[in-house]
Amino acid sequence: MTATGASEGVGARGAPVSGPWWWARRRSAVLDVFLAAASTVECVWEGGLFAHEAQLPGLLGMLLGLLAGPVLLVRRRWPVVVVLVSIAVMPAEMGGLLSVVGLYTLAASDVPRRITGLLAGMTVVGTLVTTFLTLREDVAAQQDFHPPMWFVPLMALAVGLVLTAPPVLWGLYIAARRRLVESLRERADGLERELSLLADRAEERAEWARNEERTRIAREMHDVVAHRVSLMVVHAAALQAVALKDPEKASKNAGLVGDMGRQALTELREMLGVLRTADGASGRGTAASGAPERLAAVASRAGAKATVQARVPEPSADGASAASSSAGCSVAGAESSVPGAGDADAEGPCLTELADLVGQSRAAGMVVELMVDESAEGEAAAVAGRRYAARVERTVYRVVQEALTNVHKHAPGARARVRLAHRDGELAVQVENGPCEGGAADAGLPSGGNGLVGMRERVTALGGVFVSGPTEAGGFRVSAVLPLGAVSHVAG
Repeated sequence: MTATGASEGVGARGAPVSGPWWWARRRSAVLDVFLAAASTVECVWEGGLFAHEAQLPGLLGMLLGLLAGPVLLVRRRWPVVVVLVSIAVMPAEMGGLLSVVGLYTLAASDVPRRITGLLAGMTVVGTLVTTFLTLREDVAAQQDFHPPMWFVPLMALAVGLVLTAPPVLWGLYIAARRRLVESLRERADGLERELSLLADRAEERAEWARNEERTRIAREMHDVVAHRVSLMVVHAAALQAVALKDPEKASKNAGLVGDMGRQALTELREMLGVLRTADGASGRGTAASGAPERLAAVASRAGAKATVQARVPEPSADGASAASSSAGCSVAGAESSVPGAGDADAEGPCLTELADLVGQSRAAGMVVELMVDESAEGEAAAVAGRRYAARVERTVYRVVQEALTNVHKHAPGARARVRLAHRDGELAVQVENGPCEGGAADAGLPSGGNGLVGMRERVTALGGVFVSGPTEAGGFRVSAVLPLGAVSHVAG
């Protein structure tokens, strides 16, 4: 910062320095040159008059004025020097413009206020003494003028204040205004930077939200469609096995496969319709935040339809048939109209449907055992008298569903065990299967490698723990522990 408060590299309004030497702008240099020339002319003229009155050589007085006047050229760089020079030439009664401009520049600069006050006081005293002596000589020279004794001191004081106070006060005002403008500019720059950061963060949050919704949609489609199609493939393999032995069962099995295929296509079409509607709304500028919730509702309807399908006896690979138990959740509620965003969490499969889910796998020929609280209770007694948060129940259901689907894919003919444990503050689920039996026919189901990833994402999203890996007996185990939300007891 220079002595006048202007930056050495930046102009008064933030523009780059374009003037020579210490001037921020060329017009500032032109103004100072003009003031210096005017001050030089004044000092030379007054120096000649002082030399004549003091009976000194006139050239000496002019030389003194020629040296003092141009000092205004450095007023922006060294304002203290300008004021000191003006005080020094006061006895010669010269430098009026030099004193006024110097005091203004000093007050408007970044010089400490105590120095400004000291130099302003010295200027007042110098002006007071010089004016007092001059007025006293003038009054004494006039024989017919006899003013009171207080007249000369009062006039000297008035002249000193008039020549000193206005430039100092105006300079202080300009300095305060400059500091205020700089403060407002810095605040505006800070707000602009903050707004830019907020915009960047908002964009990052929006991108993160989009990725989360894409992942959620992919999980829902995988859980619903992949499980249904996997059962279709298993039933098709059973159909191939019994086609020649029992044509009646084969025909019935073929009808079931057709029904499941049509349901899977219907569910897939509904999901794609939700996505297409959301894309159209986004293109028209309409909020489409409810699309994921609508998709979850479609998945819930798919789960309900699967429950209905599970109630119908389905022939297994060896020709056996089994009937699953009745569902605990209302199918009519799941098949109702698609709810809004606020009702999305209330939709979806619940724990009372685990028995039907296990029944579907049994109907496909898998030997599955369902255990609750480490004791082999009836499947209809699963979670009897309990009701957990909808997201917790849905996640447990999806974990069991995907784990059983993986058993169908990778371990055909293996025995499976589903364990559900109710603990204090948490709900644990474990699905374990034994090694694949050599005599079982492989349905040839493809695997995309997304099942375990989806299960882990679902569990960790609720703050739970997910562990999976092979067992020592050659099978595979999937375990999840979920913290419970609001638990309410349902009247039995």
